Amino acid sequence: MGLRWTDVLDIAIELDEAHPDTDPARINFVDLRDRVVALPDFDDDPDKTGEKILEAIQMHWIEERE
Repeated sequence: MGLRWTDVLDIAIELDEAHPDTDPARINFVDLRDRVVALPDFDDDPDKTGEKILEAIQMHWIEERE
């Protein structure tokens, strides 16, 4: 079973590994959504997300960098 939108921590870890040169604090939500959907393990409806989920993913991604 692949990643779903609710797997915010796992998504953040995969984003950190896939995009080491990206500053997660500076990415906009449109680009963040596109990168999540492009993850090989992502297996959810690309349109079933919102600002709160994207913000949670971004916050976890920033924490991964600390």
